[in-house]
Amino acid sequence: MSTYHRTAAIVSQGDEIVLGQTLDTNSRWLSGRLMDAGVLPVEHVSLPDDRGAIAATLTRLSERVNLIICSGGLGPTADDLTRFALLDVLGGEMVEDEASLAAIRAYFESRGRVMGELNRVQAQRPRAAEMIANPHGTAPGLFARLPSGCEVFCLPGPPREMMPMFESHVRPRLRLEPGRTVVTRSLHTIGLGESEIAARLTRAGDMMARTRNPSIGTTASQSIVSVRMRYEGASAGAAAALDADERAVRDLLGSAVFADGDQTLAAACLARLRERKQTLSVAESCTGGLLGSLITDVAGSSDVFVGGWLTYSNEAKRRDLGVPAALFSESGAAAAPGAVSAEVAAAMAEGARRVSGSSFALSITGIAGPGGAVPGKPVGTVFIGLAGDGFATKIRRFAMSSDRSAVRDWAARAALAMLWFHVVDDTTTRLLREVRLDGSA
Repeated sequence: MSTYHRTAAIVSQGDEIVLGQTLDTNSRWLSGRLMDAGVLPVEHVSLPDDRGAIAATLTRLSERVNLIICSGGLGPTADDLTRFALLDVLGGEMVEDEASLAAIRAYFESRGRVMGELNRVQAQRPRAAEMIANPHGTAPGLFARLPSGCEVFCLPGPPREMMPMFESHVRPRLRLEPGRTVVTRSLHTIGLGESEIAARLTRAGDMMARTRNPSIGTTASQSIVSVRMRYEGASAGAAAALDADERAVRDLLGSAVFADGDQTLAAACLARLRERKQTLSVAESCTGGLLGSLITDVAGSSDVFVGGWLTYSNEAKRRDLGVPAALFSESGAAAAPGAVSAEVAAAMAEGARRVSGSSFALSITGIAGPGGAVPGKPVGTVFIGLAGDGFATKIRRFAMSSDRSAVRDWAARAALAMLWFHVVDDTTTRLLREVRLDGSA
């Protein structure tokens, strides 16, 4: 096996992770840090508190990768089995590490407590392993070289302990092949489906071929599709290769690309409005403030975002935004359009802009479910309005067939997508799940 750390596997341990009771954020964070260092993660594994399963997984992975990083299972209780599984792989005997025992005692004493006898097990290690100091908790880490030559770092599960230990004790010990790098980039898109993006990239010289370097793939999350590019090879060629592919992807996807890296759709919209010295307000019903939350999650949003209204009831729409009462009730022989309609979405957006004085206003009204459906307007029906100076208020209708949370989330991002396309090139790009205003496809 290579003496360099070229590939890695990440193992997360705990019944709570396997059963879905705890979200495994450690694996994502570790993957990002390894990629930043030039080590390619090739497998994530989640394991229950099972000594045999942990030992068997370490053995299997050690034949595939140069590096394994484990998190979890180093506590003092009977279900913390990482050190014992490592012993099964390494062989030999368990020993008590005097320096670690002293550090654990000192940790308790610094907080005015006495170390319990149960914590003594945390100072134990296989004789062939070494301890990794943990100044942030009572669980020292472990390092060992397995029979295959693969190296394994075992770190505690709590992120506030795991993260600084990785930076202090794992990152400096990574052995990287001279002149070789792994570099990634990502471009985020809105308004195009994953299959359409894949078709465009494939037609342009089969850019998604798995044998290609840089490799290109797509990931869909809610209404956002990200195009991921990864270069592996000589450091000198990385920037040029990725620059060329990024230009090609941007040319193929046009204004659907709203950001790169970690920038969100809301951040991209705010940045564009900031450049234009324009402001934004919102009026929400079924999304319950989610649109405003996405916007205010962006640091510095206050110089663009004026504020918003959460007008959940018809009375609030009328009182706060001036939506005509006739839109909600019977008017003459014809029935009113109702709260979930193009007319109300328009009145909400125009009212928010009028009251706030903002350059643009977005509105959302819909049926998130599970109840509330009416004839011609099933659950998932959402109307979104965009009002501004110099153009007629734009209204779009969406048919979002999913659960309540997904409908609300999708609607908030669809509103931002409407704004994005308007301020970028004023196109009429049909968005995902958009239907005609009469509800037809």
